[in-house]
Amino acid sequence: MNANPTVLMIDDDQTLVQMVKSTLEQAGLSVMTAADGQEGLKKMYQGRPDLIILDINMPAMDGWTVCTRIREVSNIPIIMLTARNEPEEIVRGLDLGADDYILKPFESNVLMARVRANLRRAAAQPTLFKQNVLYSDDYITINLDEHRVTANGETIRLTPTEFNLMAYLVDASPRIVPYRELLENIWGFEYIDDIDYLRVYIWHLRRKLEPDAKNPTYIINELGLGYRFEKQV
Repeated sequence: MNANPTVLMIDDDQTLVQMVKSTLEQAGLSVMTAADGQEGLKKMYQGRPDLIILDINMPAMDGWTVCTRIREVSNIPIIMLTARNEPEEIVRGLDLGADDYILKPFESNVLMARVRANLRRAAAQPTLFKQNVLYSDDYITINLDEHRVTANGETIRLTPTEFNLMAYLVDASPRIVPYRELLENIWGFEYIDDIDYLRVYIWHLRRKLEPDAKNPTYIINELGLGYRFEKQV
């Protein structure tokens, strides 16, 4: 990460853009803005930002398409903005490679905390698990050292956040990992009270890994306590 990180905000709501720009600049960040997806992609290529804040609902080229185009060429952290608190829409962004999401309307301090957390994670790239941890049964194989997961014989593509979440649970098994521990170690201390946020990622991870996501056998929720990875051997 650069000493003075640069954030690119792509959003057609100019009132919101100016508010966010002012907030980020007051925190010492450099800010580029774009009013639509095409302009945003152009500025990404030219300016090489450290993080992108991307609105979903834009004319001509929506945020889904922009996210896909960015991920074809770059691993820049992407925070998606959505006005709809629906798991399907949030998961669609995660599937396309977004690193984080924020629901509109949002408070400036919440956005700033998420920006700092994503910049910190991108710079640190922490190792969250022991090396050479391998779990395998008749359905799933997880090799943390090789960063490889297969389910029912097929390779499963996981985002870095999904992989770190799964790795933490596998490494801790059979221990129940408290919600707050997961949130702090995977996302950062800014997220420790956002259990609903964790539930979205767990739901998404189950859809990729479980034979039946509605009746999970691997990623188990111990109500009121946390999650654990249940080995099937």
